[in-house]
Amino acid sequence: MPHMTVEYTNNLQGINETTLMAALTNAVCDHPTVADEADVKARIAALSSYQIGRNNAGRAFAHVELRLMAGRTAEVKKELSDRLAAVLKAEIPAQAGLQVQLSVDIVDMDKPSYFKGKL
Repeated sequence: MPHMTVEYTNNLQGINETTLMAALTNAVCDHPTVADEADVKARIAALSSYQIGRNNAGRAFAHVELRLMAGRTAEVKKELSDRLAAVLKAEIPAQAGLQVQLSVDIVDMDKPSYFKGKL
């Protein structure tokens, strides 16, 4: 915990996945409520199957979901969401002929049912 998932439509051009994931991870790790940077786990996926409204033509999206252990305040969640949104805006280039939707969702994880272990 935290777990971060980045998904974007594969019609977006010029995305450097390594750079985008590093920037998003840094935005989370740099927040004062994240005690250990090694706890932040991120993954990224370009989606080849997706639907945007009724017609995909001229449309694309990038979405970040950050899953955190429940208990953070609404203000902390908003700060994290704003940081991640700023990274998306900075790292995803404008796309000629595409309406690109950017979104971020902060999700509470249920502490009693969450397992974390090490080998």
